[in-house]
Amino acid sequence: MATLRLARWATALEYSDLPKDVVRAAVRSFYNWAGCTIGGSNHPATLIARQSLAPFFGASTSTLLGHKGEVKIDAQHAALINGIASHVHDYDDTHLDTIIHPTGPVASALLAAAEWRTGVSGQDFIAALVAGIEAECKVGLAVWPDHYDVGWHITSSTGSIGAAVAVSKILGLNMSETAHAIGLAATQVIGLREMFGSHTKSFHPGRAAQCGLLAAVMAKGGYTSSEKALEAKRGWASVVCPSKADILQSLDKWIGSEGELSLVKNGVGRWEILRNSFKPFPCGIVIHPIIDACAQLHSDIMNKNVGIHNIKSITAKVHPLVLELTGKKTPKDGLEAKFSVYHSGACGLLFGKATPAEYDDKVVLDPEVIAIRDRITAEINTALTPDQTIVIVELQDGQVFTKTIEHAVGSLEVPLDDPMLKTKFLDQCIPVLGDGAAAASKACWDIEAAEDICNITQYM
Repeated sequence: MATLRLARWATALEYSDLPKDVVRAAVRSFYNWAGCTIGGSNHPATLIARQSLAPFFGASTSTLLGHKGEVKIDAQHAALINGIASHVHDYDDTHLDTIIHPTGPVASALLAAAEWRTGVSGQDFIAALVAGIEAECKVGLAVWPDHYDVGWHITSSTGSIGAAVAVSKILGLNMSETAHAIGLAATQVIGLREMFGSHTKSFHPGRAAQCGLLAAVMAKGGYTSSEKALEAKRGWASVVCPSKADILQSLDKWIGSEGELSLVKNGVGRWEILRNSFKPFPCGIVIHPIIDACAQLHSDIMNKNVGIHNIKSITAKVHPLVLELTGKKTPKDGLEAKFSVYHSGACGLLFGKATPAEYDDKVVLDPEVIAIRDRITAEINTALTPDQTIVIVELQDGQVFTKTIEHAVGSLEVPLDDPMLKTKFLDQCIPVLGDGAAAASKACWDIEAAEDICNITQYM
């Protein structure tokens, strides 16, 4: 049974079982998550959630990131609000095989629970983080792509399961209790793609974190659920992915059947965390090739001493997903602009970059940006992969500039290295933490050596 197999594997996983590259991937995933969460801590969506829910806050055990450890609330609400902050700029990590943003739900729940419990070492935290991310991505693979196509936000619909597995580990749940936690999380499935472009998109991973934490705590207390929550006829997989005729076989493929072990054990199996990538741009990932191309074209055109305003037209040849997911031609604010290939391409051409600042509402409504945006045409080319694009810029004098992207920066083929991740972290955290951003960066890089995870949150 998939649910019990997943619970058995997660319960048995130890830090010593993790290869060095998996530990490094976990540290990088946490580091990226922390930067995104601190960077999103003063976004209106985060502030509204915090202010609206303040009357319901309980014991001050867990840190709200972005305040140098000075603001603590109860673990449940910390998981929710940090989860919102981690995703609100759409700058978080991506498991490219499923487009799940895996660390947001898992780390938001895990950090809140670890501070509440106290005494959780950096190594134990990393083992739990890996277990949660692996669980989340494996169940995601089982239902991908039908689940996403029908309208579920796969980050949150799988995130509560990953969060429950991670928190179960640091709370010391046994196999049966962890299975019940998985069931409790699975029944709290959340996230509609209709919400993309609004505050509610970032609510999804926050709520998934909160649901996963709640599930593990209740299971620890003896609350029960079905031990076939994932694979039963009316269980999670069949309900959230009814169009997939072989859903149970798919679940067995990724969670593992008695004759086929897909979860990693004794060196056999695939670590999903090694397929995690980190965004260089805070927007829908299918736009990244276009931004990459346009930023390079910005340099090419400027090096020719030609003003960007001399552009006559821009044609972007794109994979069909680009227009399905990011086809907003006239975004009205920064959140909608994150799903506009037109706005993002215009920023690449005008500024040579796309950071959170380029998705500020004022930039989205800037006539200069709109003028370039309106000259962009996106054409579907089914021969392209989601990671490819061809962008053609024609100037008023007839000059033509072309840029082809085979793999966008931030992909597994062209990954962000540690210095690039650090630059991304500091760019987000300096406006929030000031001079304290450097200390936060060091603390997050050094998480593996922490005797108690509580020792690093004072910098965040």
